[in-house]
Amino acid sequence: MTMATIADPDPMGLALEEARQAAERGEVPVGAVIMRGGAVLARTGNRMRELGDPTAHAEILAIRTATAAFGSERLADADLYVTLEPCTMCAAAISLARIRRLYYAAQDPKGGAVDSGVRFFAQPTCHHAPEAYGGIAESEASALLLDFFKARRP
Repeated sequence: MTMATIADPDPMGLALEEARQAAERGEVPVGAVIMRGGAVLARTGNRMRELGDPTAHAEILAIRTATAAFGSERLADADLYVTLEPCTMCAAAISLARIRRLYYAAQDPKGGAVDSGVRFFAQPTCHHAPEAYGGIAESEASALLLDFFKARRP
């Protein structure tokens, strides 16, 4: 997990880089980047196995890093880029952090909660719904996931 103050024209590219690094660590290849005002607040990948923590999804770790850097639990002017559609836990964290926009790559029909499954942001109990855009660099993110699981399943 790192914090930087440099602008990057391709935050989804950074998220994909984090996903590749996660795969190299034996983690499910999901990466996340949080941007605010053209600066990278946080970038990381999944670390559930490494940390022995089922909540150590890329989105959660990025939110933790960004809120610490920003000095607030609210990231109202921040955008999150993630390589896989967030699950219900991550969607709730995104809502509570008041992320402005969510950009995700691959859809997750089994575990996703934005445009799949429970559609968390569309629920009347959701406190804040970010603008959400899916399908950005979807083929590259999907290929990373497919290759990762193909190598682990006979």
